[in-house]
Amino acid sequence: MGAFLEVERKGRIAILRMNKPESMNAIGTHEDCEDICNTLQTLNDDKGVSCIILTGNGKAFSAGGNLKSMQQRQGIGVLDQPDSTRSNYRRGVQRVARALLDIEIPAIAAVNGHAVGLGCDLACLCDIRIAAKSALFSCSFIKVGIVPGDGGAWALQQVVGYAKAAELFLTGDRFDAETAKEMGLVATVADDAFAEAMSIAEKIAAQPPQAIINTKALMKAGKHDAVAAVMRAEFEIFALALQSEEAAEAFMNFMAKRGK
Repeated sequence: MGAFLEVERKGRIAILRMNKPESMNAIGTHEDCEDICNTLQTLNDDKGVSCIILTGNGKAFSAGGNLKSMQQRQGIGVLDQPDSTRSNYRRGVQRVARALLDIEIPAIAAVNGHAVGLGCDLACLCDIRIAAKSALFSCSFIKVGIVPGDGGAWALQQVVGYAKAAELFLTGDRFDAETAKEMGLVATVADDAFAEAMSIAEKIAAQPPQAIINTKALMKAGKHDAVAAVMRAEFEIFALALQSEEAAEAFMNFMAKRGK
């Protein structure tokens, strides 16, 4: 619908493709966030849609936040003061997380490649996750001296449990699709993640529309208050973390290694 997402309709299924392959579908601007939020709201209000699939164009699902923009103190990341950083993040990626949490119809992530940081969190916020054999995951916030700021500290725990989530967040290790399946992060590993996601979406879309909405609502009951509390803590800690010398040093070291 906008510059970041391509939207295709197939019957009662809406396919959302993140479309910045040159940056591995990194989310870098408020316009990107606005596009995602507006698209999700439009589809949520459309009684002709029963399921969405989120995937990426190119070799990545999403590389997460755009680190170059963060380095330049532009876009959705750190600004000059903690208060402005909090506000910037709240009206950026936290809006995206809330939009995914609030959508009433099921969302399937077809993880076609790299899902890093915010990208991994987006997958976790979907109801079902399918990974291509080539998919790679990482909760790598700690490697750049920051913390999740988009509900990821809550979402990953819901999927894999506290102990495994703690390991992934505290090490920042990268892992492949089979490892993701073993820990329960993805339901299926497929040669073609999108085709598998479509197969599941077609089964969902064949069910009575209101029953789909009611079933998801029942399964999500009580979770919004919990994630809202975590997200408030995240943006407070995130804003402070980004201002620290430790975070600045870690960020610059990471960018230097990536540039080699």
